[in-house]
Amino acid sequence: MRSKIWLSSPHMGGNEMKYMKEAYDTNWVAPLGPNVNGFEKDLEEYIKGDTRVACLSSGTAAIHLALILADVQLNDEVICQTFTFSASANPIVYLGAKPIFIDSEKDTWNMCPEVLEEAIKDKILKGKKPKAIIVVHLYGMPAKIDEIVAIAKKYEITLIEDAAEAIGSKYKCQKCGTFGDYGILSFNGNKIITTSGGGALVCKLEEDKQKAIFIATQARDDAPHYQHSEIGYNYRMSNILAGIGRGQMEVLDKHIALRRGMSQFYKELFKDVDGITVFEEPSKEYFSNHWLSCIIIEESITGFTREELRLQLEKNNIESRPLWKPMHLQPVFKECDYYGGNISETLFNKGLCLPSGSNLAKEDRIRIEEVIRSLFN
Repeated sequence: MRSKIWLSSPHMGGNEMKYMKEAYDTNWVAPLGPNVNGFEKDLEEYIKGDTRVACLSSGTAAIHLALILADVQLNDEVICQTFTFSASANPIVYLGAKPIFIDSEKDTWNMCPEVLEEAIKDKILKGKKPKAIIVVHLYGMPAKIDEIVAIAKKYEITLIEDAAEAIGSKYKCQKCGTFGDYGILSFNGNKIITTSGGGALVCKLEEDKQKAIFIATQARDDAPHYQHSEIGYNYRMSNILAGIGRGQMEVLDKHIALRRGMSQFYKELFKDVDGITVFEEPSKEYFSNHWLSCIIIEESITGFTREELRLQLEKNNIESRPLWKPMHLQPVFKECDYYGGNISETLFNKGLCLPSGSNLAKEDRIRIEEVIRSLFN
């Protein structure tokens, strides 16, 4: 069988081993150290926006800590985008709070501002004002963030900006992850840059960063013995993994350019194909890192479904994946409130993520094109 073409595999830049070796040689093999500090500084300088960054074990951990900093507690309600990965919603349940899911809009596939405000008004009318909002920049595409920020401020609700898939993406030249009260980054193995596993919390205030680090290191009080006045978690990033991150930061913009190049490859491939639409920015105000390149397939025009294309690729050892199944359709969240129509459900039924890695070679593209064109024929 021919070698596997992955959807989005890790892509090393070359200097990761240098930083990891420094940690090993100096015995900084711990969840703190020069690489952690250096990685945080690199991220702060990259995303700008007068931010403070705390490196953590995962993006999920960052969402959990952001909710804690937003004072989300038992039986509170938190608004969340339905069209996303479950990690955006799971931490709400960790705290005993209740997710409220919001449908997408057609331009960016992200949270619909109109439906968001409808939900907030309805919840306030019922005497239960939501405690926080989690908006996601899906597949690297910035949400309609100006409108969502304005709504969050209007109703005085904490805004958590899940930019796990959107490092380097921009709206009106401002980096994603810097618009909300808190931002989330992910360095999972399938992201544009990776630390194997890891994430970061973006804060506006230094005191929030320090509070997050305190909770992320088991909430140990300042005492010579082990003393704890509140519940903490083991969420800090290791110095070894942060070394990988420092090496990856050196090639981040290069990787983004290569991902955007894959999106352009698909635009060219499908430009004369009726019934297939490539996901792209709705205007020049948006700059997507195109973490994953996605398409929508209209079966009535193409004569085949997204599942038929996925299976054709799989038969040729090429990984692709349906778009996220909306959270309000997941069995675990079936009892949760949902506001909106069927936009996210339609995207799930018709959409497919195609191989998008920054390390795909010319021969990989040729093979992908051959398999896809065979289905056209």
